[in-house]
Amino acid sequence: MSPFIPATVLGTLWSLHSIAAAVPTFYKDVLPVLQRHCQGCHRTGEIGPMPLLTYSQVRPFAAAIRETVRLKKMPPWGADTAHGTFANDPSLSAAEIATLSDWASAKAPEGDSRDAPKPLTFVEGWNMPTPDQVFEMPEPYTVPAKGTVEYTYFVVPTGFTEDKWINIAEVRPGNRAVVHHVIVYVREPGNAWMKDAKPGVPFVPQIIPNSSLGRNGEYLVGYTPGKPEMRLGSGQAKLVPAGSDFIFQVHYTANGKEAVDKTRVGIIYAKEPPKERVLTFGIRNGTFEIPPGVSDHPVEAQLTFKGDARVLTVWPHMHVRGKSFRFDAVTPDGKRSTVLNVPRYDFNWQHRYVPFEPLRVAEGSKLECFATFDNSANNRFNPDPNATVRWGDQSWEEMMVGFIEVAFDAKKAPSEVLPMPVVRPVRLAYRAPQD
Repeated sequence: MSPFIPATVLGTLWSLHSIAAAVPTFYKDVLPVLQRHCQGCHRTGEIGPMPLLTYSQVRPFAAAIRETVRLKKMPPWGADTAHGTFANDPSLSAAEIATLSDWASAKAPEGDSRDAPKPLTFVEGWNMPTPDQVFEMPEPYTVPAKGTVEYTYFVVPTGFTEDKWINIAEVRPGNRAVVHHVIVYVREPGNAWMKDAKPGVPFVPQIIPNSSLGRNGEYLVGYTPGKPEMRLGSGQAKLVPAGSDFIFQVHYTANGKEAVDKTRVGIIYAKEPPKERVLTFGIRNGTFEIPPGVSDHPVEAQLTFKGDARVLTVWPHMHVRGKSFRFDAVTPDGKRSTVLNVPRYDFNWQHRYVPFEPLRVAEGSKLECFATFDNSANNRFNPDPNATVRWGDQSWEEMMVGFIEVAFDAKKAPSEVLPMPVVRPVRLAYRAPQD
C-alpha cells in the first residue's frame, strides 16, 4: 500500500476540516450577537418572553431564533432603511443573521465556554444605571379581571424645594401583564390640570366631548412595549420646577384575572446645569373620522417651529388600526425630506427612533406627519370594521400623534420655540374608577 495520500484526497480532507472549523458555536459566535441585540429585552423581568443569557436557555429556541431573524421579525424594528439612519437601530447585520442561522442548522453546538465574552452587567430592576431617586405610586392599584379600565391617574408629589434637571428616566410597570402604557407628566405649581385628584387616590376624570382645550402637564417619560428608558445627551436635561407633582397616567387592560400594580419611575439628575432644555411635544390630529371598511385612510398633522431647535427623537403613536406613519421635514424655503418612514406600524412595538444626527430646525421650519389607518376586515387586529372610528383613549378607538423630543437653548422659554401650550381635551368632574 502506498504511504502517500493523493493530493485530491488531501484537498477534500482540508475542505471538510475548514467547513467544520467554520461552524459557529454558542460561546464564541452566538453569545456576542445575543449580547449586542437581544439580552436587553430577553432576561428575567424584561419584556422578552424567555431569557437568552445562557446556553441552556438558548438551545431549545435555536430553530425559532433562526426563523425569526431570517424573516427579520426580531429584533423588532419598524423604520424604512431608505430614509434615515438611527443610533438605536437593533437590526442584525447580514453576517449576524448568517451566524445565528448556521448555528441552528448545525444543531446548535455549545463550543468551549472559555471563548465566551464577559457577561453583561445589568442593574437589577432597571435598564438604566442605578437611579438617584425613585418615585412610586402611593398605594397598589387593583386591576379587575374583566371590563374596561379607563385611563387612571395617580398624583405623586416630588417634594422638590428647588428646580431639578433630569438627564435619565425610566418607567417600570409593577405588573406588565395588565399595564398597557404609562406616561409620567410634570405638573408645575399653579397648573390646575387634575386639580381634583388627591395623592394616593386613583383618579378617573371625565372627558367632555367637543369641549374647549386646556393645558395639561409636561411629558417627562413614558412606557410602551419595547420602548427603552429616556437617556439624554451630555449637557441636556428636562426641567422639573420646584413644587411640582408627578402625575402617572396608566392605561390598564384587564386580562381575565384580577391583578395588582404599583408602577414607579426612576430618575438620574443632570450633574451640571444643562446647555439645552429638552421637551417632548406631540404633533397630533384629534378631529379625524375613519369610515367603516376602508383599508388606507389618511390622516395628517403638522408643527411649525417658532425658533431654532434640534429634533433628537421621533416616534409615532396610533392604536390597532394604525397602518403606516411618516415624518417629513420642510425647510422655510420649501425643501422636503423624510426623517422617518414606518411603512408597517406595529401597535405592539412602539419604538422611539433616535437619528444619528439630530435634525436642525429654524423659525418657519415644519414637521409634517402622514398616517394611514386600516379599518377593513383584512386587518386582523381590527375589533370592528363596521365602526366609524374617532379619537379616544381605548385601543379600539384611535389616536394620531407624532411625538418628538426637541432640544433648545436652556435659557429660552418653550414658547419661544414651540406653539404653546400643548393642548388636550379639558377633563372635568371626578368619576370613580369603574369595575
